[in-house]
Amino acid sequence: MAKLNIFTTVYECLMTQELDAKVQKLQALQELWSEDAFEFTPTAEIHRVPDAGRPELPILVSPKDLPKRRLGSKEGQVALMHSIAHIEFNAVNLALDAIYRFQTMPRAYYQDWLGVAGEESYHFQMVREHLYHLGAEYGDLTAHNGLWLTTYETDHDPLVRMALVPRTLEARGLDVTPPMLQKLRAIGDKRGVEILKILLRDEIGHVEVGTRWFRYLCAERGLNPFNTFKEILENYYHGDLRGPFNIEARIAAGFCEDEIAWLTSIESQSAKAVAANKANA
Repeated sequence: MAKLNIFTTVYECLMTQELDAKVQKLQALQELWSEDAFEFTPTAEIHRVPDAGRPELPILVSPKDLPKRRLGSKEGQVALMHSIAHIEFNAVNLALDAIYRFQTMPRAYYQDWLGVAGEESYHFQMVREHLYHLGAEYGDLTAHNGLWLTTYETDHDPLVRMALVPRTLEARGLDVTPPMLQKLRAIGDKRGVEILKILLRDEIGHVEVGTRWFRYLCAERGLNPFNTFKEILENYYHGDLRGPFNIEARIAAGFCEDEIAWLTSIESQSAKAVAANKANA
């Protein structure tokens, strides 16, 4: 039996809009991988993807236009879970795009990112189910598209993609999850706590995958990983890198001593700025 081209097959899944159909196609991709059913010939053309396959809802708005809701309310609890569901759904597309877009990487790279896509899909389904039990569905609220915009802006170079998406944006999830866990415990959302613990554990592994392939590409190009990471952030990152950082999780995700020392210094500067603002208030 002739083997399937992995890149065209992944692209079809990436562009699928309907939620359940995308999940089913991803499961089929994983089964085909286990059966050694793929060949890896690069496609004649690699399409840019300004908007990956997603359902009509949620409506996407600017981050500043997202309504602020207190977690202590039912609406706030739903809003938090909806935002997490949106991140996990985008992360499925992100992992699929990392396979489709960069077609000259080692086979282990594709195995890693297909595994990440599967775990992100599992996360999405868990959070979606929890939303259902809270009386909501993914798509009921608005969301923003910042994660995918960065994915699109880094489609020209796997080195930039690995630095900015898993090692910066997704790594931020390692930092913000512990405070979210505390808030969910405070309101008695036991299932939410269980889900976020799973997400934190798995996301450490996903950031580590990004770190590993970032370092691989640096070695291939004769680049210093620490200096290169800082240069990419300076040139491409639109946000404000500030603490607090989950240092323990970042170490587990492969951040080196120089990076940890650099982040710790940023964290200290952030804390001083917050203290100064409070003193002047």
